[in-house]
Amino acid sequence: MNHLQKLQNWLAQNHFEVAYVSNPTNVAYFSGFFADPEERVQALLVFPDQDPFYFGPQLEVEAVKANGWHYPAYGYLDHQAPFDLIADQVKKRVANPTRWAIEKDDLAFGRYEKLQQAFPEAKFLGDASRFIEQAKLIKTPDEIALMKAAGKEADFAFEVGFKAVQAGRTEQEIVAEIEYALMKRGVMQMSFDTIVQAGADASDPHEGPKATQIKPDELILFDLGTVHQGYMSDATRTIAFGHPNAKALEIHKVCLEAQLTAQAAAKPGLTAAELDHIARDVITKAGYGEYFIHRLGHGIGTSTHEFPSIMEGNELQLQPGMCFSIEPGIYIPGVAGVRIEDCIHITENGNEPFTHTPKELQYI
Repeated sequence: MNHLQKLQNWLAQNHFEVAYVSNPTNVAYFSGFFADPEERVQALLVFPDQDPFYFGPQLEVEAVKANGWHYPAYGYLDHQAPFDLIADQVKKRVANPTRWAIEKDDLAFGRYEKLQQAFPEAKFLGDASRFIEQAKLIKTPDEIALMKAAGKEADFAFEVGFKAVQAGRTEQEIVAEIEYALMKRGVMQMSFDTIVQAGADASDPHEGPKATQIKPDELILFDLGTVHQGYMSDATRTIAFGHPNAKALEIHKVCLEAQLTAQAAAKPGLTAAELDHIARDVITKAGYGEYFIHRLGHGIGTSTHEFPSIMEGNELQLQPGMCFSIEPGIYIPGVAGVRIEDCIHITENGNEPFTHTPKELQYI
């Protein structure tokens, strides 16, 4: 059963007449076609017992057909009222649908109002966001194969980035070299903005690369990933340029122990909260608990961050096919920051990572 059939079955089981799916990543998940419509309207309209249709900017219609969408695709021009056109097509299939499912996490309120105006009697009862996150939770072997391919691209990116480290070069210049090398290999999209942070810059976990020049005797953090046929990679390594001070080396040692311990423990039956605790306990016992300021991990697949969260309070049991990151971090403001991350998939007996760049401290 494919992704679209699962959504249609869920609609039928819950007596919903139509689903409006508009998050671009989720449109791609069900249709195989990704486009960022920016300010324009794009959606899939899915029915329990009829063919779905794609609706979007006219400039995308031929592309969605060429990408393998076998169902109707309708476009609109910029001067037209998109929700009037959507209503016309929906009513050809269901005269007056009153039971709708929408992505409650993603549908902008203004678009919701437009739907309500087009269908005054509609009740938006179904939360397609919850269904979709569950549908994406267990990856198929084909999906895992695509994520393995994305992981190989990330490993290549690390190789390029490490070789690019030189005194006087900026974080931004290293990012440019990584992404240029990937583009020459045909990898045209990163899964998120590439992060390279040297020294104290890395103590801000998600700050982008700066014009900061790399200096000897610092740690350098690389966080990157690619998109391979719609599926993401995401990994982080922290390396040494020269000979960092004892405090920086200690932070790396503790973070590495936490990451390796958690990754070794990840297997079916363990809960997300238990896995978070395993890594956090290592860091806390070493005296750095207050500097581990985020969850241990996040799900990954067609989005870089998706369900589930590997964090305290999440009693979800790990199952084969779940894919998520294991990324403990220690961030001491003004001193240094270390994060070490692999994304893994749970197997029948344990787990396998998508990236294989060594995690032990590398000296450049």
